Amino acid sequence: MARCQVFRIDDGLSTVVENGLYMKTMLGETMSVAVVKFVEAKGKDLPAKAHDHGEEASLQIVGACSIFEVPGDRSTETEQSMEQGDAVIIPAGLSHYGVNRYGPAGVSMRLNVVSPPRAEYGKADPQPYYPLADRQT
Repeated sequence: MARCQVFRIDDGLSTVVENGLYMKTMLGETMSVAVVKFVEAKGKDLPAKAHDHGEEASLQIVGACSIFEVPGDRSTETEQSMEQGDAVIIPAGLSHYGVNRYGPAGVSMRLNVVSPPRAEYGKADPQPYYPLADRQT
């Protein structure tokens, strides 16, 4: 029998980059959920990598960010600015990346929901996947 998954947003995050990036991922039948928390100390130096996947809804919980849409011909990128409390829907297959702006506590945190579930997320992933520019996969 299917059951609800209740979770705390800023609890139980795994370290991806110490003092820079913390995450947790959860999988449902038709979607994946990720809490992504950047900490300014080292997070400001993490290079973003353009990527695409299924349709995504993203809610900016703390701080702010800009989402850059990258066209197939890589010509002119379009910036979508998100402030704390804003949400965006990113169409499936649209190449994009984000640049963080940090709140007073030095944090930028989002809740991302993707459908279908992201292939990079596993049921028991000790170090969640995040598309950093210098990551090989």
